[in-house]
Amino acid sequence: MRLLFIHSDHLEFEAREQAGPDDLAEREGVPMDGRMEECVTAFISVESDDETDLDGVVANATAELRDVTGQLNTNRVVLYPYAHLSEDLANPDAAKEVMRGLESELEADGYEVLRAPFGWYKSFEVSCKGHPLSELSRHVSAHRDEGTGEGDEAGEPDREPSEWLVMWPDGSTEDAVPAKGEVNGDMRAFIEDEVEDVTASPGEEPPHVELMQEKSLVGYDDLSDVGNLRWYPRGKLVRDSLMEYVNDLVVDYGGMPVETPIMYDLGARPIDEHAGKFGERQYRFESGDRRMMLRFAACFGQFSIMRDMHIAASDLPLRIYEMSTYSFRREQKGEVTGLKRLRSFTMPDMHTATADMDGARDELMRQAKLSLRTSDDLGLDYQPALRMTREFYDDNEAWVAEVVAELDKPSLVEIIPERHHYWSAKIDFAAIDGLGRPIENPTVQIDVESAERFDITYTDAEGSHHPPILHYSPSGGIERVVAALLEETATMDTPRFPTWLSPTQVRFIPVGEEHVDYCDELVDDLAAADVRADVDDRSETVGKRIARAETDWVPYYVVVGDREVDSGSLDVNVRADDEEVEMTPEDLRERVREETEGLPRKKRYLPKHVSDHPSFTGR
Repeated sequence: MRLLFIHSDHLEFEAREQAGPDDLAEREGVPMDGRMEECVTAFISVESDDETDLDGVVANATAELRDVTGQLNTNRVVLYPYAHLSEDLANPDAAKEVMRGLESELEADGYEVLRAPFGWYKSFEVSCKGHPLSELSRHVSAHRDEGTGEGDEAGEPDREPSEWLVMWPDGSTEDAVPAKGEVNGDMRAFIEDEVEDVTASPGEEPPHVELMQEKSLVGYDDLSDVGNLRWYPRGKLVRDSLMEYVNDLVVDYGGMPVETPIMYDLGARPIDEHAGKFGERQYRFESGDRRMMLRFAACFGQFSIMRDMHIAASDLPLRIYEMSTYSFRREQKGEVTGLKRLRSFTMPDMHTATADMDGARDELMRQAKLSLRTSDDLGLDYQPALRMTREFYDDNEAWVAEVVAELDKPSLVEIIPERHHYWSAKIDFAAIDGLGRPIENPTVQIDVESAERFDITYTDAEGSHHPPILHYSPSGGIERVVAALLEETATMDTPRFPTWLSPTQVRFIPVGEEHVDYCDELVDDLAAADVRADVDDRSETVGKRIARAETDWVPYYVVVGDREVDSGSLDVNVRADDEEVEMTPEDLRERVREETEGLPRKKRYLPKHVSDHPSFTGR
């Protein structure tokens, strides 16, 4: 059984239309509409495994409800049948029996219970209270010895554990834990988190959460749901530059950009049939007479395009790409963390159809190497993790060694006894944050199920075939990239972004008002060369304005007085080298352009004069 608990100001529902035959839709002993105030709403999916012991699952679910309502100090409960939490549902009669059993047990314990009817499409309105315990999820089985906890994995039946290795570029392997002492600090932290399940610095907030707000990049919006963010001009420039960078990277590689809907009709196949297959939770709702689904991942739209195409063997590999600016993850409130775990995010997502597994392996290696190029351009040190089934590893051990050799760095290898996912092999890349915790960013996966599920085929002389499909994000979620960049600055002696991502690349600090016009001319000349420059013309001391340039992490700043105006020579403070270098304006322009060669060169998002920069984070 899957349960989603919402501590609610109120829940109101109305049965609108039967969802099945007459004998499946409840009518007696349960209201067709209702409302409850100050309650816990329990959305419930009864699963096929529950049918082996309905009484046991009722007893354990009742215990969970007692635990949650006890924490929230309420005895008012709404029981709401909600099939969309699971893909493996019990038969309707068993589900109705469980719902009635829960109602009976809770009422016997003195609870006030409102139970919504089974077998109906219902409109509903729920108001979530919005505190750290207001949203909790549970997985309950008839026999649970493991204990309970938040998240989708809580209460899962035990599986045979993975085998963990470290593979070196020369192809040799060693058990991961003994190898921990032989790798660098970031890989060591990765092994501790992934293999030993050790959370570094538990309870501490990652450094980027404070930095993103302190540097006026990103902030929380208290008028929105927890975990949704607002981007200020400096942060939006960084985010937009990253999006442009990934778009260019993928198109140069051969990806063809598309755009797909954010909502889908639940009656449309195969979206309804396979919703939730890709590890994302779905949100379904009624709109007039149509039941809709807000998609939480870009896979559906791109698979829908592929399904409707006539794909010839000569089209392969076929790469469909989308920069999904409306991707969602229904994180619990207590799970949301700055830019690392959030509810709405931007995901570059490419799907590649290949003729066969040979083509899939070739694409996986090429795309993994492309991911390492992003680490160079971003100044991040990614740690690779190769994950695959035992069958895949045994069949491809030499190829795995070849991949690690191409990556040219020690790699964590997870060998999973049996396949429980749509993929048979994948490579994840993680940056390690300032507390020693991984931030997983790029990923590439070989999907061996979806083509058949979604009826995606290609045609050659022998007929139609289902292609292996790769899921690929060359950077991972854009917001997580920003998180990784900020975490990297937290470990630097002199914090800085790469020059191409710096909101201001050059700042001029005029000694007096008489020098402002000359600084303006320099800024205009640099802007014509696609270099972002501004002038700190504020009526502050030169020392305070230098400090502001340091605080803003400006890569190059120049104090401009009479000597600079008369000689045309500039003493440029170079942040990366922590030194002052004499340059002409032309030298400065060319140095910045060389550093940003082949990378996005977006225009300045804030006014030319710092005196015109508003404060976005102070009241």
